[in-house]
Amino acid sequence: MNKDLTQLLDEWPFQPGQINVRLIEGDDGLARVQVRLDLGIIQMHVNGRPDGDRPFGFPSLLDYLETRIDEAETGMLPDEEPEAFQLPPEDCKALRDESLQYYHRYIALLVLEDYEGVMRDTTRNLRVLDICAEYAAEEEDRTALEQFRPYILMMRARALASHALQADEPKAALLALDAGLDSLRSCFESQGRVEAFESSSEAQLLTSMRGALTPQLPVSQKAELRHRLQEAIAQENYELAAILRDELRMLRD
Repeated sequence: MNKDLTQLLDEWPFQPGQINVRLIEGDDGLARVQVRLDLGIIQMHVNGRPDGDRPFGFPSLLDYLETRIDEAETGMLPDEEPEAFQLPPEDCKALRDESLQYYHRYIALLVLEDYEGVMRDTTRNLRVLDICAEYAAEEEDRTALEQFRPYILMMRARALASHALQADEPKAALLALDAGLDSLRSCFESQGRVEAFESSSEAQLLTSMRGALTPQLPVSQKAELRHRLQEAIAQENYELAAILRDELRMLRD
């Protein structure tokens, strides 16, 4: 069996300055996402853990450790006292390594416009930050990933808004961006960096998306009627103006 990858790489040349991503079907019939790098190709499962592994029989190490925590806090683990569960440094490092896999995948899925996948993986990585912050035995493990929280929050809000736009729901997209900005502001406040919120690249990106989206929002029926009423009065079309006033009165506030 020839193990040389030259032909495969030549068939899909690397293109500098952009993220080169494609979706393929594996020999097992399952979907894979591939990322072309300058020195090769990364291949990941679209669902489950990106490398296809199942630590301790669970979908991911995070799922396994969350189950352990639940069992410890309910007294189901004989070797653990309730509410005394802690994550040792090696588990925290393994969680960070696993999260990197999900990071690579959600970046690729964003390029493919698989926004549901991005929402799933960013939400999942936020759970890693939360579990480390609460249960890591060492202080450095509790804070190691916090620097990435604003970025993950931004990516999640971006995916939510983009998914809403795919469904032709601009109002839902606007709500997603506003919620994302609120979460970002709270994040910076909790980190003692509230002054950095507005100038952060994460906030600027969501604000830019919001600014581009606002003109696309449909004018409300009431606002449209008021505009038509003003035009009717300006044109001295009082019969139409009377009809429009009646329509306005029938609309609830």
